[in-house]
Amino acid sequence: MPGVAPAARPRALERAAPRGGAAERPVLVVDLGGQYAQLIARRVREARVYSEIVSHRASAAELAAREPLALILSGGPASVYAQGAPKVDPGIFELGVPVLGICYGMQLMALELGGRVEATGTAEFGKAALQGAGGALLAGLPREQTVWMSHRDSVTAPPSGAEITARSAVVPIAAFEAPARGLYGLQFHPEVAHTPHGTAILETFLREIAGASPSWTAAAVVERELARIRERVGSERVLCGLSGGVDSAVAALLVHRAVGAQLTCVFVDHGFLRRDEAAQVVETFGRHFGVPLLHVEAQARFLARLAGVSDPEEKRKRIGEEFIRVFEEQAERLGDIHWLVQGTLYSDVIESGGSDGVAASIKSHHNVGGLPSDMRMELVEPLRMLFKDEVRRVGEELGLPDRMVWRQPFPGPGLAIRIIGEVTAERLEIVREADAILQEEVRRAGLYRELWQSFAVLPAIRSVGVQGDSRTYGYPVVIRAVTSEDAMTADWARLPYDLVELVSSRIVNEIPAVNRVVLDVTSKPPATIEWE
Repeated sequence: MPGVAPAARPRALERAAPRGGAAERPVLVVDLGGQYAQLIARRVREARVYSEIVSHRASAAELAAREPLALILSGGPASVYAQGAPKVDPGIFELGVPVLGICYGMQLMALELGGRVEATGTAEFGKAALQGAGGALLAGLPREQTVWMSHRDSVTAPPSGAEITARSAVVPIAAFEAPARGLYGLQFHPEVAHTPHGTAILETFLREIAGASPSWTAAAVVERELARIRERVGSERVLCGLSGGVDSAVAALLVHRAVGAQLTCVFVDHGFLRRDEAAQVVETFGRHFGVPLLHVEAQARFLARLAGVSDPEEKRKRIGEEFIRVFEEQAERLGDIHWLVQGTLYSDVIESGGSDGVAASIKSHHNVGGLPSDMRMELVEPLRMLFKDEVRRVGEELGLPDRMVWRQPFPGPGLAIRIIGEVTAERLEIVREADAILQEEVRRAGLYRELWQSFAVLPAIRSVGVQGDSRTYGYPVVIRAVTSEDAMTADWARLPYDLVELVSSRIVNEIPAVNRVVLDVTSKPPATIEWE
């Protein structure tokens, strides 16, 4: 039976000896628009070099204070001449560290440093043939190679002292270098999979030009975060909210290793979890790791909070606020607790508008955008600068069982945002059973680890059907399955037809309220992974 083609497994955070306790000098990715910055940052980390995304508004002095190894200017959707187009402080080119400009970043570099950028009337979108003529970035690569282009404007004159190192059939300047000034420009996108030698080009920049060592490993992350947690928390007590997913689980284990008995975990069963999930969490943390754990059963409380609510953002915010209130109540019962741990990821921060870049906020999260303004505890977020695959590597380093490390991502609001419209006890049970059937069959087919996420959605509509000799008017269930590396982008999974048939048959036969199953075949973008 054909399976789903798995995404290439990133090499970020492979197990290797850390350099020591010193903080990593980052490669700073300057966000100039779209989703390019996030992908570049991931590619740098996959080369086991620490990277962070920074705003294009940051001054040269602010960037210098971070002691970067190098800067990378991202691509972007605008023209460098457009009104309001992102610009940078020209002083960043005088910091004495290598600067790589990609697409828009290359054009901005050329414009700021005496080169010329023009709308030539000829654009390039998609695959293009690159002809290299030398230079450090393309050294050792074929003189002719395929790259991915996405531009309308073109550099028609490089900065002073720069050598043109590549061209395409459309643009005479597809790459330039000025090694004495530490300037490197690429018109194409090395960070995308459609540029076959892109990884090699980025690694050449990181290793040979920036002098970065491959020290960003799971062991190094654990060591760094343990020190940070101890410094921040001191001798005070800490409360951690467990959700059942890998993010909060890894965050909890990190904090427990850092401060031991100062930590108490609170697992709030809000009633929106997958089948049998609560029991698994209690078993893993209470018995396997011996972490102090309070199991709060608050299903009725959360369901009442969502009565009559159909707006997805309002659902998220109400659930997030209720989470915090439950934590605060538990903290009061436990005594003087000042700190709250949450498993916020870097992708959460970015999508909630927290990177201070130019990308729009896509949604709020209960652990980022949905926090109440009057929250009385301060947050500890040890995973805030990690992508999901990096969190999994850290989980493995900490000894978290595989069944939790490789659990598919699950949103904090749970099944509440997989029900379109109002959340009721009846609708919760329908989507929970449909999801359980899907997960069971996906695992049986051996596809669970190959999928980023797979789940059921219950729309706020009914459809006509026939079961036996009777006309029915039941709910449709939507099956959503995607492949991805970090959820910043995702493609719909090509599930085998016989698997889809089996899941559909079981859902309509085993759940009386459902009479139709449909498959979501939309990628991200334009859709998001979740429906709400």
